[in-house]
Amino acid sequence: MEDFDLIKLKNIIENAKNLVFLTGAGVSTLSSIPDFRSPSSVRQVEVRYALPVETILSHSFFFTHPDTFYDYYFRFMVHKEARPNIIHEVLYKLSLDKKKKVSIITQNIDGLHECLKNDNVYPLHGTIFSNHCIHCNSYYSLDDILKLKPLPTCPKCHHLIKPDVVLYEEPLDQHILDGALKATLNADTMIVLGTSLRVYPASGLINYFQGNNLVIINKEKTPFDHLANLVIQDDLKDVFAYLFDSLNL
Repeated sequence: MEDFDLIKLKNIIENAKNLVFLTGAGVSTLSSIPDFRSPSSVRQVEVRYALPVETILSHSFFFTHPDTFYDYYFRFMVHKEARPNIIHEVLYKLSLDKKKKVSIITQNIDGLHECLKNDNVYPLHGTIFSNHCIHCNSYYSLDDILKLKPLPTCPKCHHLIKPDVVLYEEPLDQHILDGALKATLNADTMIVLGTSLRVYPASGLINYFQGNNLVIINKEKTPFDHLANLVIQDDLKDVFAYLFDSLNL
């Protein structure tokens, strides 16, 4: 990582009036949340269940094999002990600047952006902290369903409780997607953090960005690097440690 790139990133952020951040699994891993799509995670799951992750996390599998779904879900997807890291903190502190508007579009379901009370967060794939009964639609918190392990069922009507996370075979929440699209269209700066940009429709939002600066910060190349004004392939922790200090946050 060249110092010039970090200085350019700092200047872009300082001059931006309307920023939108798109965050992926690389942000959560700094809070010790494993990337469930990583080769090691996939192998671990397939050895344990003899099934692909995509099958276990599908809408149809949830209803036909809820016991296996929840065994996987509680083991690999719920990380209640996780806490916001320096990336979440920097984005939150940027949002406190009254001269800027900061929106966060996230593919992560860990709820860590929301923990810091960011006003404009669009969790495209939902959150582990919200759950509803599939029959009576009663709401249950994460703490509620953890008390109802191993198979959370509604105490009121005895039907399954489903996490408000978007499973394979399910569409995104249209209200959240519309908000994310509007934030993207209105932004003068878009900064992508810790995502391979290979999961649609999240990655497709980049095609709607009409602002001046597109920045992609990811350890590996992405299919959209050629569109960016600045690409930084380095450790997010190091990049944001620099931003925390240089932006006087």
